[in-house]
Amino acid sequence: MAESVVLDPVDLHLLRLLQNDARTTYRDLAAQVGVAPSTCLDRVTRLRRSGVILGHRLRLDPAKLGRGLQALLSVQVRPHRRELVGPFVERIRALPEARSVFHLTGPDDYLVHVAVADMADLQRLVLDEFTARREVARVETRLIFQQWECGPLLPPGHAQS
Repeated sequence: MAESVVLDPVDLHLLRLLQNDARTTYRDLAAQVGVAPSTCLDRVTRLRRSGVILGHRLRLDPAKLGRGLQALLSVQVRPHRRELVGPFVERIRALPEARSVFHLTGPDDYLVHVAVADMADLQRLVLDEFTARREVARVETRLIFQQWECGPLLPPGHAQS
């Protein structure tokens, strides 16, 4: 398990702001946090180097890209052995429909978030890419009606503001 990084109130404020808009300039961040732009740059650089900030991603609207139907696939793999885990996950990650893959405890081994064009595309994906695999014992599909983003991720004990 990775070690936690000690964050002070300025770091936490920067993280809140950057999680809301990662394109905010250092000048604007510095003004909102109350530090010099060079201090802001140094702190964000330190947060990147320490692994707190993992990267910057562009969020896209799946529906506007022709993938208006999203689902969660619960997948049970048998046998659930180490030598199958890596190749299975890499195959799923390579699918253009896959958005996230989670390795789980419990009756299901994986939870896969997918975005597809329509119900026929979802059926094709499940039959051709999941249940056609020898190691896949079961797939259960749940459609996503709506999704909400949550507040910024902060260390335990720090209130959202």
